Amino acid sequence: MDEFALIRRYFAGHGRGSGVAVGIGDDGAVLEPAPGMQQVQVIDTLVEGVHFPSDLAPADVGYRAVAVNLSDIAAMGAVPRWMTLALSLPAADEEWLDGFASGLHTAAAEYDVALVGGDTTRAPVAVITVHISGDVETGGAILRSGARPGDTVYVTGTLGDAAAGLRGLREGDPVRELLWRFTRPAARVRAGRALRGVATAAIDVSDGLLGDLGKLLLASGVGARLDVEALPISPPLAAHFGADEQRRFALSGGDDYELCFTASGELPDTGIVPVTAIGTVVEGAGIELRLDGEPFDYADAGYRHFADDESGA
Repeated sequence: MDEFALIRRYFAGHGRGSGVAVGIGDDGAVLEPAPGMQQVQVIDTLVEGVHFPSDLAPADVGYRAVAVNLSDIAAMGAVPRWMTLALSLPAADEEWLDGFASGLHTAAAEYDVALVGGDTTRAPVAVITVHISGDVETGGAILRSGARPGDTVYVTGTLGDAAAGLRGLREGDPVRELLWRFTRPAARVRAGRALRGVATAAIDVSDGLLGDLGKLLLASGVGARLDVEALPISPPLAAHFGADEQRRFALSGGDDYELCFTASGELPDTGIVPVTAIGTVVEGAGIELRLDGEPFDYADAGYRHFADDESGA
């Protein structure tokens, strides 16, 4: 199977959608965003053995490749529209491609995203890069840089589940509900849209709460005080791990793809996903952790590329 046959079989025919004038098959896609809208462009790369285990089901790899980008779109309050795919593989394994394409198209269909082009090539391991274009009303994008002292710090959903699920997978004894949060992360696109005009700043939680909130605070030039006892913990995580591990997963585990945001006013309805207040924006810099009102020492700031061991996911 050559690259053109691969594209025709697994990816062509999925480039139809709103605003698509020309999709897969030409030198580039031709897209038509609506008047009064701004485009949001995001891109993420998943490398086998770094961002996902080599034995992860290919359908889950495909789904995650889309979902992690959708999460960035969600954090900016945008609507996802179109995506391109750069796929590098050791070989054109049809069984793997069947599963991968199924997961990829499932995620895209759930959020009405059209695959409009891409590239395929050979590489020693699987490398998947997805680029997604979205749009948002002019001036309506939620940035990282708008948090102000006195704002409340919030998160959607629960924290720590994906990291706990990945640990169980590595140890050969995963908890199904926790593993699902790693293999099929839910992008909070609806919540992000609801937060336009309300959130003063936002970021998605991909590298761990402390690390990602730290990026938001740095961009805004402020600090934060977090209440560790307020961190939202799911029943499965609480049932299978002690308090110390729950906190470690929640603070620095990563891969949750929840939204962390700041706001000063009344929150809107964000859909079925719950929202939890976990702290306050303060003057200064950095993050102060407190547990039941007392200082809480914690050293792990989350995942950082090229700074940590990337042998995991």
